[in-house]
Amino acid sequence: MKELKPYRRKINYYETDQMQVVHHSNYARFLEEARLDMMEQAGLPYDKMEELGIIIPVLELHDYYTNAIHFGDTIEIYAHIVRLTPVRFNLKYEIRNPEGQLLHTAETSHGFVDTNFRPMSLKRNYPEIYQNLQEYVEDDPL
Repeated sequence: MKELKPYRRKINYYETDQMQVVHHSNYARFLEEARLDMMEQAGLPYDKMEELGIIIPVLELHDYYTNAIHFGDTIEIYAHIVRLTPVRFNLKYEIRNPEGQLLHTAETSHGFVDTNFRPMSLKRNYPEIYQNLQEYVEDDPL
């Protein structure tokens, strides 16, 4: 299994509520940023995937709030592929502060579809991409 670096970002004021706590609606965006970064690190940037006709929609999203994240905080998001089949994959995420404290966990599942949004077998249509993703699958890291 190949290692990936965490995605790191600072929390902006507009992402918080009146108490300067990150509003729950922003977590999906944070996860997407981390997922795009993960795919780029794996040599599979989304824009190149879409040029090939591979679309990867979100099918499910589950958030688990552990500790508040505030304006000005820096977070590190660890994205882990925990399941890969020819037609979908699942990720788990950990959001931590730079000291390593766990702040949030989440899970997403995604499908592989063509430009007409019909399910596709990534393994059959793009075996080299499927093999590349397989190199990043972890046994349930969380």
